[in-house]
Amino acid sequence: MSRLRTAFVGLGVMGYPMAGHLARDGFPVSVYNRTRSRADAWHDEFSSAEGDVRIADTPAQASQDADVVFVCVGNDDDVRSVIYGDSGVLSALKSGAILVDHTTASADLARELSEACIAAGAGFLDAPVSGGQAGAQNGQLTVMVGGESGAFATAAPVIDVYARSVKLMGPAGSGQLTKMVNQICIAGVLQGLAEGLHFAEQAGLDTEQVVEVISKGAAASWQMENRSATMARGEFEFGFAVNWMRKDLQIALDSGRELHARLPLTALVDQFYADVQSYGGGRWDTSSLIERLRR
Repeated sequence: MSRLRTAFVGLGVMGYPMAGHLARDGFPVSVYNRTRSRADAWHDEFSSAEGDVRIADTPAQASQDADVVFVCVGNDDDVRSVIYGDSGVLSALKSGAILVDHTTASADLARELSEACIAAGAGFLDAPVSGGQAGAQNGQLTVMVGGESGAFATAAPVIDVYARSVKLMGPAGSGQLTKMVNQICIAGVLQGLAEGLHFAEQAGLDTEQVVEVISKGAAASWQMENRSATMARGEFEFGFAVNWMRKDLQIALDSGRELHARLPLTALVDQFYADVQSYGGGRWDTSSLIERLRR
């Protein structure tokens, strides 16, 4: 597997460490980032890694010799901007290569890219991730994948370098749909946790003791274990930003309308996050729902 050449397009808070894991594991990696200084910093950090690392001037240049090309950018439009056009990934993707999109985007885009890759003689996987920045840094991401089994069999051992779980969910778009389920569940859990902690505060209870007790029972969750203490302290700099969560929830709500799936709680929590944004909290992490209740 170490002989597979890789490219990584998008070195944000997620892509930067993910590409770094590939380099450290011995994969040749060619990177592209819209802001060149970010790519330079990545190269300086990982140039002594086991793999051959290079900076490309365009997504096409990064992809031209790659067997697997990873993309991790912001939204549907950002993905299209690095995939299409003369300098885009598709213009240089070689026959038999695999494009893996880690961006949380729409299922419609995933199906569109799958068709475009098939026409170019390449494979495609939509592979959004869960686990946040800490998961990316620690190589502990959960990756939900849509696409063909053959492409998955080739790419999965590479993705394993920065993941604790990689699962093929079905055809193109299935990875994105699974990520929507993930975000729907997180939104509800966080609102419930915020209300519970707020209730405890208003009742004059010791929130640390409350969490210590109830976390041993059916109320336990990852969010309670990892966010309750910082929520109690009013600290919201520890994870996925509200701005990005609203983007993800909008994708889920749009898909819900298409699928005739009723998502009343998701729609409500999305509006609660809009309130948080109005306080200037767009870059706070998603546990900041409690701040809305306090105000």
